[in-house]
Amino acid sequence: MRPYPINVVSIVIPVYNEQASLPELLRRTEAACQQLHHAYEIVLVDDGSRDDSAYLLEQAASRPGSPVVAVILNRNYGQHAAIMAGFEQSKGDLVITLDADLQNPPEEIPRLVAQAELGYDVVATVRNNRQDSALRRWPSKLINLAVQRSTGVAMSDYGCMLRAYRRTIVDAMLACRERSTFIPILANSFARHTTEILVNHAEREHGESRYSPMRLVNLMFDLVTCMTTTPLRLLSIVGFGMAALGVLFAMALIVLRLAFGSSWAGDGTFVLFAVLFVFTGGQFIGMGLLGEYLGRMYSDVRARPRFFVEKVLRSKPAAPVAVTSTDRPTSSTTHRVLP
Repeated sequence: MRPYPINVVSIVIPVYNEQASLPELLRRTEAACQQLHHAYEIVLVDDGSRDDSAYLLEQAASRPGSPVVAVILNRNYGQHAAIMAGFEQSKGDLVITLDADLQNPPEEIPRLVAQAELGYDVVATVRNNRQDSALRRWPSKLINLAVQRSTGVAMSDYGCMLRAYRRTIVDAMLACRERSTFIPILANSFARHTTEILVNHAEREHGESRYSPMRLVNLMFDLVTCMTTTPLRLLSIVGFGMAALGVLFAMALIVLRLAFGSSWAGDGTFVLFAVLFVFTGGQFIGMGLLGEYLGRMYSDVRARPRFFVEKVLRSKPAAPVAVTSTDRPTSSTTHRVLP
């Protein structure tokens, strides 16, 4: 593993209805980036916010010499699609993703840059002393475990979006055209050297989490189906196992029926209902998983864009200053533009 030279650092932040936290986010993120010994840009992507978030981003990007790049999407596409839109507009050799809710402090950015300079392709983070409720922590642990088992990629905290990616990893992710994208897993599929560091985690100061129970369910299906076909293989194994058990059970029922008669188990009615429910439940599970995969195939075949960028605003250079020269006493005035 060789050291990785970095000239420009890009901070990509998806924003959705975060007008209350944006001023503090911008102040702290710029302060953290000023500690770096590299040029930097802060790419904020408005993901169809219904409050004044887009207006605040446009104002921040319009300041002369501002490091802010405002990317305005025409509607809400989801966190990961917004980050991919930010990736397209970023120019850095190292790209760091950060949530806008300030639960992951921007002050951790220099630590991620220092780790990336050692030569890591992906620098992941683990939330230390996580401040979310138990209703958020325990499902997150189960999802992390399921992802590790199904993908074989050992990462402790897939839910923390404070991560650093080498430019080559970002370009590889942008080359993938699937609609359902879970960025941490996708990045790890291209990375050779990865690492994790502990970072602080704070309580959410403004508003509530944007992940409703239904969105968490959707995220779980994306995690399981977007990067692996393991569930289909498991479904086949379970199907063969259920069929074998069904045959053995049917043979046992026949033997017991011949040996003890029909009165020993209520003429077999309850046993048949139990078998029917087991097989019906297995069929519905299989149909649901197949439906998830077919739905994703349908979305990919349509090849609709993952997002539509309405506009991109970058800071304009400061206007040149006109200097009046009066070295020679003439009736005309000479103007010199400073470089």
